[in-house]
Amino acid sequence: MLQVPIVLALSVAVAVTQATPTPPATQKPSTPPAAPTPAPQAPATPQAPLAPPAVPLDTRVDASKITKVSPPALPSSLVQPVPVAHRIAERAEQVPVSAESFKKAKAAIDAGLAYLRRSQRPSGAWMERELVQPTDQPRASAAAAAVTAMAVKAFLQAGQDDANAQRGVQFVVKALENGGYDGLANGGVGTYVASAVVSALATTQDPRFEDMLRQGVAWLKTTQWDQSEGLAPDQDWFGGAGYGRNKRPDLSNTQLMLDAMYDAGVSPSDPAVQKALAFVARAQNLPAKNDAAWAKAGSGDGGFIYTPANGGESFASEVAGEGRFGEKFPEGAPRSLRSYGSMTYAGFKSLLYAGLSKDDERVRAAFDWISKHYTFDENPGLKQEGLYYYYHAMARALFVSQQPTIPSVAKDGSTTPKNWREDLIAAIVSRQQSDGSWVNTAERWEEGQPDLVTVYSILALEEAIKPTLTTE
Repeated sequence: MLQVPIVLALSVAVAVTQATPTPPATQKPSTPPAAPTPAPQAPATPQAPLAPPAVPLDTRVDASKITKVSPPALPSSLVQPVPVAHRIAERAEQVPVSAESFKKAKAAIDAGLAYLRRSQRPSGAWMERELVQPTDQPRASAAAAAVTAMAVKAFLQAGQDDANAQRGVQFVVKALENGGYDGLANGGVGTYVASAVVSALATTQDPRFEDMLRQGVAWLKTTQWDQSEGLAPDQDWFGGAGYGRNKRPDLSNTQLMLDAMYDAGVSPSDPAVQKALAFVARAQNLPAKNDAAWAKAGSGDGGFIYTPANGGESFASEVAGEGRFGEKFPEGAPRSLRSYGSMTYAGFKSLLYAGLSKDDERVRAAFDWISKHYTFDENPGLKQEGLYYYYHAMARALFVSQQPTIPSVAKDGSTTPKNWREDLIAAIVSRQQSDGSWVNTAERWEEGQPDLVTVYSILALEEAIKPTLTTE
């Protein structure tokens, strides 16, 4: 059962029409995070996000592949997520970890950043001109902007706003000045890149980049599949984001879009966030709340799959030999899809970003899955594939939940409270190479690239030692 964390217990429920988050007066960060630059907020009503389309279905969408699933009922009130923390804690006392673990995390971060200083290109970029292989996409050259933006965020969150960080910032800014977000998207993975850039610009807390930040949030909203493409709320693409304007949506890109919006200060009441909730909820293995055929026939374990679009697909089903689309089940057998670790953490934090409370059945079901699959040895369901992406998604999800411990469930049903910060720090530190980098021997999704994996690792460690909220 989900323990009641401080933030989720004390956050004030607000009407869906509220435009700007207001932290409760009873909460006080031990190190107050600076307020993020407000992103543009659109007016909303409880029904506006799920209104029917007024235009025909976009020709980029193959209607024959889309299935129809009842959209979730939007919440009548929202719980504001924990305020964004753009910097790590200054002292161990600000975080529920031992002084020793805090020291190890900071040392590992420093060593990782030292590695990134050495691997940075003269242009200020990381992974410049390197082609990467996104899921189902041709090899693309856009990695530099995204990885550079994430590296900038890693430096700034650690309070190391030095020459390396500034060269990285200037590389990203120059790319935007030369072609805007559409120019970045030409590399083939637009949502991924724009999300990383928006998060980095928000982390700078620099008013010079306010317009670029606002433009980035607005651009991300244009990549979301919704009524503007003629999609109805009961169609399985609705509310999601893919790699760009021409790509079918998936939970990975959708959660990155929501990460960026959260970092930029977008309210859960924003229609784009509530539309995303409709997509995210459809990716959950929860038949009580998800009418998709694969969910109705599945385990009902509360975890998440890669995408509900086009009838659904899961990489965990592929690993289990059932086919990524569940196409290898015996003829006549009901098709189901398997939940897995990185997507379950992605879904869990997305539910919280969208303002669902700790008592929402979807939030509790996701947390129960996390408790039953608590591990740092692998990405549950995918073994070693995507391990460091998993660490990053896990750390962000558990930070935003403000959950100090996870009741890890053993095979016999007994539970043991686990301090996830201590365990995550130990796991990541133990995998650090002697030169300060990290790399995954399972190279899928570019985790054989030490620059990318080092950035994932640093960002995960930073989430683990950001200041937590306290009460007076």
